[in-house]
Amino acid sequence: MSAQRGFTLIELLVAVVIVGILSAVAYPSYLEHVRKAHRAEVTGLLLQNAHRLERHFARQGNYAVGTVEGLQQQSPANGRAVYRLSLTRDREVYELRAVAVAGGPMAGDACASYSLNQVGQRTPADSRCWRR
Repeated sequence: MSAQRGFTLIELLVAVVIVGILSAVAYPSYLEHVRKAHRAEVTGLLLQNAHRLERHFARQGNYAVGTVEGLQQQSPANGRAVYRLSLTRDREVYELRAVAVAGGPMAGDACASYSLNQVGQRTPADSRCWRR
């Protein structure tokens, strides 16, 4: 008689259950990691845009005159947008705003909307959004 090879149904079910449990733990952790990456990128782009505006102010004497070179319009800078970036400016004030794209991975998140102004006020004040 030859020995049978293969898996029994019970062994296969145990393996499926183990994979299911590992997936239930790993997938939410992965999604939170992706959210953190999006938050880090948008904060970097907002700060980069603020730097360009400050350099423009140093050259022109106010924020409203002329065009500011190199301002990013979305995050990530290339590819499908997760956040849309906008700028409101006057002679001595500006506000940079990032808003999550509807239906995107950050819609409904606590950090779905960011803003930064000329005096460095950041909203929301949530430490998950603006890590220091």
